[in-house]
This record gives sequence, structure tokens and C-alpha cells, in this order.
Amino acid sequence: MKPNTQQLSDLTIQVRRDILRMVHAVNSGHPGGSLGCTEFLVTLYQNIMERKEGFDMDGIGEDIFFLSNGHISPVFYSVLARSGYFPVSELATFRLLNSRLQGHPTTHEGLPGVRIASGSLGQGLSVALGAAQAKKLNGDNHIIYTLHGDGELQEGQNWEAIMYASAKKVDNIISTIDLNGKQIDGTTDEVLPMGSIRAKFEAFDWDVLEIKEGNSIDAILAGLNDAKSRTGKGKPVCILLHTEMGNGVDFMMHTHAWHGKAPNNDQLASALNQNISTLADY
Repeated sequence: MKPNTQQLSDLTIQVRRDILRMVHAVNSGHPGGSLGCTEFLVTLYQNIMERKEGFDMDGIGEDIFFLSNGHISPVFYSVLARSGYFPVSELATFRLLNSRLQGHPTTHEGLPGVRIASGSLGQGLSVALGAAQAKKLNGDNHIIYTLHGDGELQEGQNWEAIMYASAKKVDNIISTIDLNGKQIDGTTDEVLPMGSIRAKFEAFDWDVLEIKEGNSIDAILAGLNDAKSRTGKGKPVCILLHTEMGNGVDFMMHTHAWHGKAPNNDQLASALNQNISTLADY
């Protein structure tokens, strides 16, 4: 049985705690974007995706997710662990030597749930399109999901893949863009303005929808179900997800400062007090 909205909300709070504690423990990592995408990834894995028990790289007969902006690995690892892919206790090894939970996800550690290395930005969609076309060749009607940063779209390979997807009518893919408007050096408009991302995707002949409240579980559920209903109709589907970087921690929101900075002891205590444990800490 799929979790209800309250259960998704409780898990979201616990995932936030995981993110904060993981990054603090090693004084390294990317809490801002991770916190901004927590509601989305929790909802995707717990309610939307059709997943099988266990894990294999082929992912035949199930939906598959690819994380392209791999620096938000803290949220990815937490959601994977709390979705049963590996023990939650392993989150304590984040970014340590010989850990399977490196700063950017890689495949050679054999971590269940990870299908591509995504340390270099801009490559996830290309890989995902290959997987989507493989599903079509295999007669597998499941969906490929991807997540990308808005700043990540400033890199060129994305647009080659975006052009290819519509040209080849890859209509079993749903690509979500995290529109938080911020990246490591400032706002996306300050670093490299991209104009209307919606207009760009539509110009490349994608079917585009927006989730204006990208940190609302109800809005995410509605948006993802809408996106699923648009697959199989000859066009790739894009979701523009409007999020707040650092969501759920007041001093991390409305700034790009926490893109890649860990909280100190006092800041961690404050952040955790804003997200009281709903399940059990690792």
C-alpha cells in the first residue's frame, strides 16, 4: 500500500535530518539542493515509481530513476536507504574513505539504486534516453525518470539530448528540472541567464508542465500523475519543479550560500530543531 500524504511528510522530515547530519559529520557536501528536492524524491520513490523488490542494473519490468545533478547525493542516498535499497545505518559512512556513499554517486562501489556515475554535470539525460529506448526495444512499458538542476542546463550536452529526445519521439521519459534559481556562485540569472526554460523545451518539441509549489507533497503528487498521463503520446515530458534551495531550514533558504557548505555544530542543532525526528535517526 502506498503511503499517504502524512506518511510522506513524516519521511520528508526524517530525510532532511539525514541530509543535515550526513553533511555535518564530514564537514562536506551539498545540503541546499538536497533539501530543496526532498519532497520530490520522497514522493517519487515512495508513491509514484513502480519498483521491484531488490535491485539489478537492468531494471527490466520497473520504472528507473537517474540523478543527473549528482552533487545532491545526500538526499538521493537517504531516500534510497529509507526505500529499502541498503541499510539506513550505512548513511553514517557518507564521504568517508572506502565508503560506497561517495560525494557524487558512482557505480563501481556497487551501491544498490545507483545506475550511473553523475559527478560531472550535464550527462544524465543522455544516459537516460539510452535506457528509455532500450525499454522500448524490449517491449517494457515502464517509465524513465530523471532529475536535473537548472544551473546544470547551462552545460551543452543537455541540449543535444533534449533535441534528440523529441526527434526520436522518446515518449517514455519524464525529466524534471529543479528550478530553484540558484547555483554555487549566485543566482542562475547572475551566472548565465537562460531566459524561459519552458519556452526552450517547448521549442524543442517537449510536452512541458509546471509544479509551481515544488515543496508541496500534494502538488508534487498531482504534477507527477499528470506527467505520467502524458507519456506514450509521441513526446518526451518535462516537469519544471519550482523549489526553494535549503527548504525546511530557515537560515538556508532564500540564498545560494548553502549550495555546498556544511553547517557547524550550532547551526546543525538549530536545523534539527526545525525538523523534529519523525522516524529514527541512523
